[in-house]
Amino acid sequence: MKKTQKKSLFGILLCIAFIALSCNKEDEQEAKPISTSINKILPLGASRVEGNRPDYESFRYELWKDLEENGWTFDFIGTQSDEADYPSFNSLDFDIDHEGIGGWTSAQILQALPNNLQETGAPDVVLFSSPGGNDALLGLPFNEAIDNINSIIDVLQNANPNITIIIELMAPGHSNMMTPELTTYFEQLQQGVLTICEEQTSSNSSVVAVDMYTGFSDAYLADDVHYNETGADFIAQRYYTLLATILE
Repeated sequence: MKKTQKKSLFGILLCIAFIALSCNKEDEQEAKPISTSINKILPLGASRVEGNRPDYESFRYELWKDLEENGWTFDFIGTQSDEADYPSFNSLDFDIDHEGIGGWTSAQILQALPNNLQETGAPDVVLFSSPGGNDALLGLPFNEAIDNINSIIDVLQNANPNITIIIELMAPGHSNMMTPELTTYFEQLQQGVLTICEEQTSSNSSVVAVDMYTGFSDAYLADDVHYNETGADFIAQRYYTLLATILE
């Protein structure tokens, strides 16, 4: 290769490196501002929080509409942004912030949570969706899932000693996939969540179960585990009924 070609190639590589560094600096500068709302709500979990329009729905959009329609002051927070297409409601754009990543286990949520909270600030209310659901689907040890869920709550309470954590008795998957083993795991998780609520509730911080299991049916699913619009609305209504007694 000639010297001029080497210089030219070197110059291109320098430009690429400079652009990459500039993009990284821009990304850092564009971090979401920390919310000052009196009701900062963190939707926390995996794909049932994240959603994936048009294939399946998150409950967040239906819940956001319920909260807006009834005049609540609130702000969804989280490091993740939902860029799917959602219609405006009452001339307002959907609040796209959340903390759900598809496929994540309780261990992955726990590992990422401290850094995420540094970025978003501490929430006032957490909607902890399908705790241990992916652990169950992957056949991970039940006791480890319970330990991780307890540790997630510890991290949240350390960030805000007055926090309210709403934790799901999670909706089941489609009946075709609910093997005896998976059903047993789900039932153990339901009982485990009730025990966690009792043990982790303090004089300042409430950990409250919300029943997404009773009344849920295959008709609410877009696939084996994710919500269609009817299912998302079912979940949102259960959350809203409880939130209406909690929010300031």
